Amino acid sequence: MIKNTNNKFLKYLLTGLFIVLFSTQFKPVKAQEITAGADLYSTYVWRGVAYSGPSIQPYVELSSGGFAIGAWGSQGYDGFQEMDLYAGYSFDFGLSLGITDYYYPGTMYFDNGAHAFELNGGYGVGDLSLSANYIFAGDGSAGDDVYFELGYSAGAADLFIGAGDGWHSAAGPTPTDPDNDEFTVVNIGVGTSKDIQVTESLTIPLSGSVILNPDTEQLYIVVGLSL
Repeated sequence: MIKNTNNKFLKYLLTGLFIVLFSTQFKPVKAQEITAGADLYSTYVWRGVAYSGPSIQPYVELSSGGFAIGAWGSQGYDGFQEMDLYAGYSFDFGLSLGITDYYYPGTMYFDNGAHAFELNGGYGVGDLSLSANYIFAGDGSAGDDVYFELGYSAGAADLFIGAGDGWHSAAGPTPTDPDNDEFTVVNIGVGTSKDIQVTESLTIPLSGSVILNPDTEQLYIVVGLSL
């Protein structure tokens, strides 16, 4: 982890980068696309951990070729909030690279403990996919957290298994035991999706997942709708 002064500088720098990119990209360039939408989920489960109950998750994204920059959020009916900024690039041969700023409203935006900055990488070939993630800054996490996930598309079902440490693990660092940093499997599951035909011109994507976290011994069944 970097020092607090550098953390604050990084937050200003990344915030400025997002503002500049948005302001300069909103030009009538043919290759650009702006999308917005929202997903409704019965439970907000991320990497094997449930953060809130029923949630609405809006997003806005600007894309151009393989580049994308956007904002994503989650608002739970129980009051939990998360608002993230991200940027990334996807290459034609299956590799994707990006950065994500996780922010949790209720704290001041430029406070050190309000953010966690993560580097994201992914690679897909055929029905297989692999993602690697590393939280490199921000006091909103345990610090130097990593998470890896392997996925396989088996026809109508998608299988996945993920492992991590830090805030992904129930045995992660605590104020009384900061050196406790066990890397363990936290996310095993299967998911599927289908389109619901509402009218001739309107379909609503429906998704469902069964998720087991062996670390916390919790099982989740999640259903979502995309609007």
